[in-house]
Amino acid sequence: MRISAAATSLLAAVTVLVLAARVSTTTPAPAPATAPASAPAPGPSAQESVPARAFLVFGDSLVDSGNNNYLITTARADSPPNGIDYPHQQPTGRFSNGLNFPDLIAEALELESPLPFLNPDLKGKKLLAGANFASAGIGVLNDTGFQFVTVLKMYEQLGMFLEYKHRLAALLGPAKAQEVVSNAVILITCGGNDFVNNYFLTPVAPRRKQYTLPDFCSYVMSEYKKHLLALYGLGARRIVVTGTGPLGCIPAELAFYGSMNGECADEPQEAAKMFNPKLFDLVDELNRDIGEDVFISANAFSLKMDMIEKPEQYGFKTSKVACCGQGMYNGLGMCTEMSNLCSNREEYVFWDPYHPTEKALRIMVKKLMNASTDHIRPMNLSTMMAVDAAAAADRAIN
Repeated sequence: MRISAAATSLLAAVTVLVLAARVSTTTPAPAPATAPASAPAPGPSAQESVPARAFLVFGDSLVDSGNNNYLITTARADSPPNGIDYPHQQPTGRFSNGLNFPDLIAEALELESPLPFLNPDLKGKKLLAGANFASAGIGVLNDTGFQFVTVLKMYEQLGMFLEYKHRLAALLGPAKAQEVVSNAVILITCGGNDFVNNYFLTPVAPRRKQYTLPDFCSYVMSEYKKHLLALYGLGARRIVVTGTGPLGCIPAELAFYGSMNGECADEPQEAAKMFNPKLFDLVDELNRDIGEDVFISANAFSLKMDMIEKPEQYGFKTSKVACCGQGMYNGLGMCTEMSNLCSNREEYVFWDPYHPTEKALRIMVKKLMNASTDHIRPMNLSTMMAVDAAAAADRAIN
């Protein structure tokens, strides 16, 4: 069934009303006195050049570039050694030794990596580069991440997106602002926390008692669909959705499940194997209903698994032990100044118990640019940019 123009308008109107009622909840708590100075995003300053296309980012710690610096939360990466290999060698709130996933996507697509939405420097022409709404600790579900005190749940990120549109309209006018949003590349990455920090958090976690694993995957997917439709209703027209990586193979899960020989933990691994095909199916369904390829789905599981199983082929020494952490596999807790720290990040697939190193992310982004439809569909990122450039040229002629 096609989504008619009237239905799309109604969806947008309902979305705006709901988010407008909630947008006040996204007002951040004052930044702690120890919050780091906002580091400039990699790439040219928006004051030096007007970006050809905005980049908007939603999701969890894999894509948070510093929003959690401005929140009262335990899910933060604003202290050393995070950022040890960042261009300015300082922690920025990225859960990485250097650049993070959206930085590298922006670099590959020749876009500007946007500032966090809560960064007070995000104003004026810098809005034209887009915004990063992501918040470490969140999931698809609203009850994911409660243990981190304050995080920007997905509905709050969507509320901030609405506020971003208002700021953009004040700068450019409503029609031009909508054009910026419609032409933007949007990245959304979440879902992993719904398993590792919700369903599998404890043996008696409420969601685990409520659902079997297959039913929980289906429930998460039904909620994910609502978020994706909300993005569409707010005018987004090019949305890249990434699935979960091999959850059972991250150092945090190896340590949590007491893996003796580095074998991946069965339960979270099975969850990831279920989740990614369901996400592919959801994106196919949405594109069919809309009548065009708005959504692109990337299978993070398949893209990362080869690196984990054969690290030496990619120039790594280990895919089991995190560079920064403590305990078994350096898989316990967070990466802090008190953690064990490797001397050569180039040898490690994982930076900390949950997040890949910049090198591992670069390899993944390179795959996303050129991968077959077995890994990303209906097209890879190189094809996406070519298709969009051709469409822009046609609009310019007509």
